[in-house]
Amino acid sequence: EALQRIVSNLANKNGEIHNFIDMLNHTIKNVQVNSSNAISELDEEFDGLYSILDEMKGSMASTIQQEEARKIQALQDQLSQCSNALESSEELLELAAQSLDVKDPVEFLKVENSEQIFTMASAFRISLKPTVSDSMTHLMVDFTLERRILQAVNFLPVPKAPEIDLAACLVADNCITVSWRMPEDDGRIDHFVLEYRKTNFGLPRVKDEQSWELIDYIKATEYTLSGLKFDTKYMNVRVQACNKAVAGEYSDPVTLETKAFVFSLDSTSSHLNLKVEDTYVEWDPTGGKGQEKVKGKENKSGGGPSPKRTPVNTRSSARGSRDRFTGESYTVLGDTAVESGQHYWEVRAQKDCKSYSVGVTYRNLGKFDQLGKTNSSWCIHINNWLQTTISAKHNNKTKTLDITVPDRIGVYCDFDGGQLTFYNANSKELLHTFRTKFTQPLLPGFMIWCGGLTVSTGLQVPSAVKTLQKSENVLSGSTGSLNNTA
Repeated sequence: EALQRIVSNLANKNGEIHNFIDMLNHTIKNVQVNSSNAISELDEEFDGLYSILDEMKGSMASTIQQEEARKIQALQDQLSQCSNALESSEELLELAAQSLDVKDPVEFLKVENSEQIFTMASAFRISLKPTVSDSMTHLMVDFTLERRILQAVNFLPVPKAPEIDLAACLVADNCITVSWRMPEDDGRIDHFVLEYRKTNFGLPRVKDEQSWELIDYIKATEYTLSGLKFDTKYMNVRVQACNKAVAGEYSDPVTLETKAFVFSLDSTSSHLNLKVEDTYVEWDPTGGKGQEKVKGKENKSGGGPSPKRTPVNTRSSARGSRDRFTGESYTVLGDTAVESGQHYWEVRAQKDCKSYSVGVTYRNLGKFDQLGKTNSSWCIHINNWLQTTISAKHNNKTKTLDITVPDRIGVYCDFDGGQLTFYNANSKELLHTFRTKFTQPLLPGFMIWCGGLTVSTGLQVPSAVKTLQKSENVLSGSTGSLNNTA
């Protein structure tokens, strides 16, 4: 026995090492892919930077060229004015020299009257100062600061991986609250990313795992995943911190246990007048025509086996070929038996449903038997025909309950504690409790006439029900005369 335990432990250890090797190989591939992606992104960033610099260089060079053209045009205009003035002045000087040579006073007076022509010469109005400076120093650049900035370019600061506080994580009421903290204060954290995936393995694996589902832009260090269906044994969660530019490493994955009872309706165990699909059953007055397409459908709820979940005896399933129930026993059973532990599921009836029963039974329920009319089945029965009534049934005994029929009924089964309790699933108000000693595996049972039922599985025992159980164990008045020891 000792050697067998050692061999078993060694085999388990070998399996863990194989998984770890797979994880290492997977990580090596990821390092190579991520490194290539990082180089590509680096090239893109530098190409973008080069593009910006080239664009700025072209724009600034264009500005210098425009300034050059403006100044040259201004100087050329001034040069043209000076040339014209000089040419005019030279003509006037030649005319003046000729005038000074005139000896006849009468002729000279004619020249003297023309003195105004000389005083208005354009040469006297020409500015002998350049209109623009030849300096271009106002278009010089100094990239000392920018050069220092570029020389300081480095990889972005990456946030450290968060640490999940396992003690503060809570799994209750089909919700998971994940809490984490940073290993050190980091005021640059902008948000967090939470990833989760369902699994049937206690430790994270590389093979046969579902892909991660992502919740982004979480501002707090706690998040609650609500409305989950616990159709696997565990949930892996991990968290990543992000600043405004880059995301850090993920935290070490944490595995949280998600116990719940998962089953489907066994179409091979149903009455011919019932149409059954997974978790929905509907009364079919046509006698089951068109049912071949769903015949033999097994558990298709999408998850692996739940804790404390055992399959129905395959021999009885094979024997049940749509004639498992007949007559007025419009019954269908669940495909999974309860053999131990505490479990919970809910049932919703259509509004026009005339009559239905919800409960549990041993496998020995006869083909003509109805739920609650044998000593091996327990149920509550709702009758909406003529008037609405709700009653508890067991061993062909009926107790009418003076309560309002709820929209949804919650079924709580404590196999080891010998307790079957029905609740208003919305308010968690107690409807009825059976107390007994269960001696055989129990199958969820449903009977319906005129209408349809939807079954919700993968549910945890609600916290409100757990609280009520503590107080209910003190009371016994609600169980009445239907208590028994099976």
